[in-house]
Amino acid sequence: MKKSDFAYELPPELIAQAPLPERSASRLLHVPPAPAPFEDLGVRDLPGLLRPGDLLVFNDTRVIPARLFGRKATGGRVEVLLERITGAHEVRAQVGASKSPKPGSTITLDEGTVLTVLGREGEFYRLRFETAEPLEKVLLRAGRMPLPPYIQREADIRDDERYQTVFSKHVGAVAAPTAGLHFDETLLGALQARGIAFGHITLHVGAGTFQPMRAEHVKDHVMHSEWLNVGAELCQQIRQTKARGGRVVAVGTTVIRALETAWRDGEVLPFAGDTQIFITPGHRIRSVDALFTNFHLPESTLMMLVSAFAGHARIMAAYRHAVQQRYRFFSYGDAMLLWPPAEVGA
Repeated sequence: MKKSDFAYELPPELIAQAPLPERSASRLLHVPPAPAPFEDLGVRDLPGLLRPGDLLVFNDTRVIPARLFGRKATGGRVEVLLERITGAHEVRAQVGASKSPKPGSTITLDEGTVLTVLGREGEFYRLRFETAEPLEKVLLRAGRMPLPPYIQREADIRDDERYQTVFSKHVGAVAAPTAGLHFDETLLGALQARGIAFGHITLHVGAGTFQPMRAEHVKDHVMHSEWLNVGAELCQQIRQTKARGGRVVAVGTTVIRALETAWRDGEVLPFAGDTQIFITPGHRIRSVDALFTNFHLPESTLMMLVSAFAGHARIMAAYRHAVQQRYRFFSYGDAMLLWPPAEVGA
């Protein structure tokens, strides 16, 4: 299997550059099992597509202002993109500079905080913030929201709110779990009124999610690592949902990655730690019954994940339909509701 098997043509103008005025105003492409036709709906139609007793599982990670700017001691400009917080004042980050900074050298951020370069691990640097202030406080003052590279503008004040989910809680992501961006209090209230329950995992999305897949053959790709937590309370919610005949619906691919990592002995069990799970066609996703997700980049690992869930041919047909119908793509774009092939059980 090659990454080119997951390519599709996307007119650049369909890449959403900004959020809609209302979170839940996005369109929703409903993709039931074949041969049922695709349905062009709205995100606000989601409650009617689910049943009382179903469980929606969200990722409650919170995005940090992970993009920082400063200068090396030599005066050269530097851009720092945090990949992961590794300690109270230490991070792993990508550093963009004309010359690679050496261990022991310093970077002074534009707002004054000094970073020490501790070392390098592959494409990432280990950095220490030389301050007694809590790291989150420094980032809120010095950092910018790390919008994806396909958004061709600088982050502004609206992104401080709109590139977070309304249920974000645990600080640590450097990219939003974008499927969750469609949910506002009105939609959440409509889902609750329908009798649909909510559960949460935490997976801190890393900068690796934007890195292009360099290996042509899927088997040669090395997946990036991300930290996650699946708690005992959610495991109990899933167990109870299944016992009463309800369905588990993942809100975003990060939820599937977390739950599949936590799947052991025929059920989802508590898990906290790193995952490098790489879900491709041939991997049977057992932890969820449906997936609410945004549209993903061509040839990306997430295209492979959704193809594993709904079937490669079905996904490629759905993406062609979305392009023809002028859906908005990627982080600030529209959404899909996917079901697995009928023979797997929907």
